[in-house]
Amino acid sequence: MKPLISIVTPCYNEEAGIGECYQAVRRLFEARLPEYDHEHIFIDNCSTDKTVAILKEIATRDGQVKIIVNARNFGAQRSPYYAMLQARGDLVIPVLADLQTPPAIIPEMLARWREGFKVVIAVHRTSREGILISNIRRLFYALIKRISNVEQISNFFGYGLYDRQFIEAMRPLYDPEPYFRGLVAEIGFARAIVEYDQPIRKHGRSRHSLSDLIDLAFVALSTYSKAPMRLMTMTGGVVALLSALGGCVYFVLKLVYWSSIPIGITPMLLATLFLGAIQLLALGLVGEYVALLLAYARRFPIVIEKERVNFD
Repeated sequence: MKPLISIVTPCYNEEAGIGECYQAVRRLFEARLPEYDHEHIFIDNCSTDKTVAILKEIATRDGQVKIIVNARNFGAQRSPYYAMLQARGDLVIPVLADLQTPPAIIPEMLARWREGFKVVIAVHRTSREGILISNIRRLFYALIKRISNVEQISNFFGYGLYDRQFIEAMRPLYDPEPYFRGLVAEIGFARAIVEYDQPIRKHGRSRHSLSDLIDLAFVALSTYSKAPMRLMTMTGGVVALLSALGGCVYFVLKLVYWSSIPIGITPMLLATLFLGAIQLLALGLVGEYVALLLAYARRFPIVIEKERVNFD
């Protein structure tokens, strides 16, 4: 019996390129991977264009194409994570609809899997991102690698091959805000690395805005590091100590040079503003952790489906 590979493709307003993605995967299996069966699962995050209509038309011709339509947009992290849990293949491989995760390297990943690796991650050598986003991303990875409790993999965005054993290890975990890149390292399993050059986007534009990337960064920091909280504790201690020392010095100088040193309101205002800023920052960090705990406590479904197509 042939091994079954589940290709998972998240979609949001991908009408211009979704057909090309389907054809690229189909041609790959027909030409280079005839020894494998495959299913192609598209999970649509409540698109407002013709993406779902195009997928349904494809699904009427090809029973290997399966569709999950979300009841609303559940975010770029939750949707593909949920789809991977619905896959029934011996192997699960996420492929982006814009083909910036090139299917052409799948045979190389399968070769490493046959060597015994349960996880094969794809790391890009080069990227077509803008200089600003690229540098921000590089700085973030340098930061998270230093302060994280779990290993963080640079230039890894989730593209890779995941054995059924890995998927089953992931299944009982309830993660309402999944940071999949960290989860791969946290679960473990010996992994191999395949490198690739990220191609230019052919259709549309990135669905990840700057605010989405910032939100993802906060999720990563609050999930995999206690450093921000500890930094605020240390900052509070240092500021309190400096304030006490400054108050003692000021008191002594005032006693010695009583008429020369005015009380003044400016130092008091600056100190108040500084301490207020530190407090707001600390409260914001606490809020991030509390919000994450609330999400875990609510046990809200990762995704709510509107409909399925071609699932048994």
